[in-house]
Amino acid sequence: MVHFVGAGPGATDLITLRGQKYIENADVIIYAGSLVNPALLDSAKPDCEIENSAYLTLEQVIAIIKQADEKGKDIVRLHTGDPSIYGAIREQMDELDELGIEYDVCPGVSSFCGAAAALGLEYTLPEISQSVIITREEGRTALPKGQSLKEMAAHGSTMVLFLSAGLAQRVREDLLEGGYEKDTPVAVVYKATWPEERVVKCTIDTLPEALERENIKKTALIIVGGVVAADRGSYERSKLYDAGFETEYRKNIK
Repeated sequence: MVHFVGAGPGATDLITLRGQKYIENADVIIYAGSLVNPALLDSAKPDCEIENSAYLTLEQVIAIIKQADEKGKDIVRLHTGDPSIYGAIREQMDELDELGIEYDVCPGVSSFCGAAAALGLEYTLPEISQSVIITREEGRTALPKGQSLKEMAAHGSTMVLFLSAGLAQRVREDLLEGGYEKDTPVAVVYKATWPEERVVKCTIDTLPEALERENIKKTALIIVGGVVAADRGSYERSKLYDAGFETEYRKNIK
């Protein structure tokens, strides 16, 4: 049996209880290299076989899984954050389906949640943004038609950019061409929830210079939009706890 496990954003106590249990019981762990906090592996059994997938191809990963499964071993495929976001798990599942190997998925805390916690912000604020776009700048991996960063920027929503810190100049150009203003607030969170976490505040216009100054080229999220700099008077209160808003559980008392 293969368990795809979300390791969380970095802090060792942000893995789920289920994910921790899978690690403790695993006979084989294949983890996503430097993206996963290696301290999470400390709870593995002494005789657990541990493989770093940063040095492996898809075919090599599957070969390790197949060999272990044939021996009846319990296998953990440990991915960073939540494996459903840029985790490259679908292609692994397809291969396991072909081989008839059973698997399940244990969700994890995504780094974009860890970044929001580091910033103390809410991605969705009334009258500022009620939508969040999770995307990336186009690099060696092409983006589907209609999903370029410039096209996504046209929505004006809160944006969370993965895998884009090393392409800051292109990010700036695409966001501006997409319709954002130069002074739109931006926050960059490097290694959210890790001990070495860093937060950088800037604007779209100053993003490349800020990342160059801080020497941040990878393992960082770029958050774009008004929510980054929102203060008490800049947004409308939610109707959720509004005394004048009647709900199924709270009747309007006048």
